Amino acid sequence: METIIPIKGNVRHSITLDPTVWIFDDRRIDLDEYFTNGYVEKDPLEAYKKAMGKHWSREIMEGSTFPPTLKSEETFEDSKEITGTYGISLSHFLKIADPLENAQTLFIETTDGNSHPFPLSEAKEFIFKFCDEGKPVLEDGPVHVYFKDGSNIDKPIRNVTAIRID
Repeated sequence: METIIPIKGNVRHSITLDPTVWIFDDRRIDLDEYFTNGYVEKDPLEAYKKAMGKHWSREIMEGSTFPPTLKSEETFEDSKEITGTYGISLSHFLKIADPLENAQTLFIETTDGNSHPFPLSEAKEFIFKFCDEGKPVLEDGPVHVYFKDGSNIDKPIRNVTAIRID
């Protein structure tokens, strides 16, 4: 099974995606939380400002020493990342590939020779599941495609080999 997924076709930049490294991407989505509690996409700049504000307040109140619980909190977050079920939105990668103005259709190509066509305007509604309980999606992988509304949660698109824009 190939783990690289190309985005090709009617785009300014043909790119390749490697789902095995997305576990380190800050844009990843915890799918267990997403499909049960909903998900609000976070603005990275706003998150940075809040984190810096907390850090600044803590340093003013406690001085610049680290509290003893900080290490245990970091360890917990690290272990959660390793055991979680994660996905990432296709829209992040389409911005980089930059579909041309006349592009209208996105095709998800699979190993069985099928091409699943969708209007390009709906592409921002796709989530690529790349990690299941801390392990890469190897069976029927390298990614499973889910709709953000969860309508295909029981029957995602599997065996994805390429994304083609026409």
